[in-house]
Amino acid sequence: MKSLSEHLPLVGMAGFIVAVQVLALMMAVPMEAEGMQAFEDPESVWNPVYYIVLILVFTAFILFVIKTDKKYILHAVLLFAVAATMYYVFLAFIGQIPSLIITALLTVLLYKFPEWYVIDVTGILVGAGASAIIGISLAILPTLILLILLTVYDIISVYRTKHMIELAEGVMDLHAPILFVVPRRKGYSFIEQSDAREEDGERGAYFMGLGDAVMPTILVISASTFLPVAYPDLPLVFGYAILPALLAAAGTLVGYAVLMLVVMGGKPQAGLPFLNTGAILGYAVGCLAAGVPVIPGMTGMV
Repeated sequence: MKSLSEHLPLVGMAGFIVAVQVLALMMAVPMEAEGMQAFEDPESVWNPVYYIVLILVFTAFILFVIKTDKKYILHAVLLFAVAATMYYVFLAFIGQIPSLIITALLTVLLYKFPEWYVIDVTGILVGAGASAIIGISLAILPTLILLILLTVYDIISVYRTKHMIELAEGVMDLHAPILFVVPRRKGYSFIEQSDAREEDGERGAYFMGLGDAVMPTILVISASTFLPVAYPDLPLVFGYAILPALLAAAGTLVGYAVLMLVVMGGKPQAGLPFLNTGAILGYAVGCLAAGVPVIPGMTGMV
């Protein structure tokens, strides 16, 4: 029977998901106002297909770089992508010059001192920014298609081809903010430990891919962005967000709780089948409670 203190890192990981969701909701409106949408037509069902193709191409590139032992190229690409996302995050709230300065300082810090708390803070910023940009770029139907496709891909890549496990292990020592790190003990250093396990075989920290927080949050943002347009009378819950979006966020946490119960068995698990399913079910329940169709404009789907 594990003590409460041993379960606290898992609670902390859930806190990262909540932080990404809350921050993404705060960013969505100013980013939409600044025209930061990634797709010209958010209703197109081809958008998630383009996104999946981009993921496959980038995954192939990462695996190629890992196998050819040229990780410095991958490190540079990841730092550039992180810096670009952080710049857009800051640009939604402050001017260009301050955004450039803060982004440059954080990028240098990531390169020079990628300790776990630096990784986590920048990971929240990047995760929230990516969620907000994609969420305001994809209407409800394309978002649901994307989450379903990503769920299937995650199952295949973790349990069948297992290349996602190889990818995760390959980029671990790059110390890039593409994951969240929660130490299990005091004094843990992510810089000094590139492997997930210590000498005694125990995990030094818990790790969760940034995508596990980003993907379900896309539905939260999409719902909060596009449903009020289709149904202007939808009330805000607690003056903050519409019910389908809030229940999509809550469903993500329920899916996370189930995922953690499975993960305690000690084997790597695909996160998106749990997290995306929780978000979609929560969203559907929210639509049912609010009296609106799951897909705007389609009757008979309440």
